Amino acid sequence: MKRATIPPYPQFYELLYTYATGVNPALNARVNAIFRDGHATADIAERLYNEFLRSQDANERISSVSERMSHRIAAIHDAIDTTMTTANAYSATLQVASGDLGSDQLNDARLRELANALLDETRRMQDANHRLELNLAASREDIEALQRDLDDVRREALLDPLTKINNRKAFDDGLLRSVARAAEHGDHLCLMLIDIDHFKRFNDTWGHQTGDQVLRLVAMTIKSNIKGKDIAARYGGEEFAAILPDTDLEGAVILADNIRKAIQAKELLKRSTNEKLGRVTASFGVATFRPDDTPSTLVERADRCLYAAKHAGRNKVVSEIELQGDIVAA
Repeated sequence: MKRATIPPYPQFYELLYTYATGVNPALNARVNAIFRDGHATADIAERLYNEFLRSQDANERISSVSERMSHRIAAIHDAIDTTMTTANAYSATLQVASGDLGSDQLNDARLRELANALLDETRRMQDANHRLELNLAASREDIEALQRDLDDVRREALLDPLTKINNRKAFDDGLLRSVARAAEHGDHLCLMLIDIDHFKRFNDTWGHQTGDQVLRLVAMTIKSNIKGKDIAARYGGEEFAAILPDTDLEGAVILADNIRKAIQAKELLKRSTNEKLGRVTASFGVATFRPDDTPSTLVERADRCLYAAKHAGRNKVVSEIELQGDIVAA
């Protein structure tokens, strides 16, 4: 950022952090092309941020896909109607020709006239069929593209529009599946709850727009530190969660502390004033699955650990073991 004279504003920091994590291949391809073919500037960074990271309402996406689908279906109907009209005219010409060919008064001139008329109608029919074939081929391509867009919309329905990580519905579904799997197979499973420290005060001081950037940055920090089977989600407000299958409590605590340090390491500037905003910190509660657990009981224990971490001074990781050992100060 310094070499490209891009100011260290939250959204630019978020953009390059997203690039560094590799979670958005399309963004990475664009950034790599810029590094390869030219020089990054603040204007380019702003455009990339608006294109890849600014929220877009799912309803808007669905409306756009529906409109495009409607136009394509209308185009197919028009092509079919045109072809049917041409086919009807061709059929009428054939009937007339059939009657004339059976007449005793058919002469060479009339025969040539009938032949030319049939050739003309045949060419029109061929042209109409060709246009219909082209339209259907284009429609197939459009419908495939629309299907991909709808798949994207379905995926985005499970994403938090602000942070681009899983939303509460995706979290609830994922935790239900993970608990059922752990109960059936006896696998390890941990749940991590994360809460940004003093976020309301931060938000009130620096404004909601800057607060949104902090939420995105924390979300990307969590997502970039978890592995393939894990599920990072926005649990609500400034609270996040991570479902950690095949992870024991010790491993989950180490992971939580790594994420805590990564969040604390980030110092941001407010774009409008160039003021230093200081460092963001977060508190963590970690619970491990027990054979008699339900999703709600697991969440409840993780939430107690999170409360203990905040009560103990914030910017801490507290697990069930620490609660059971009464290590955390009351």
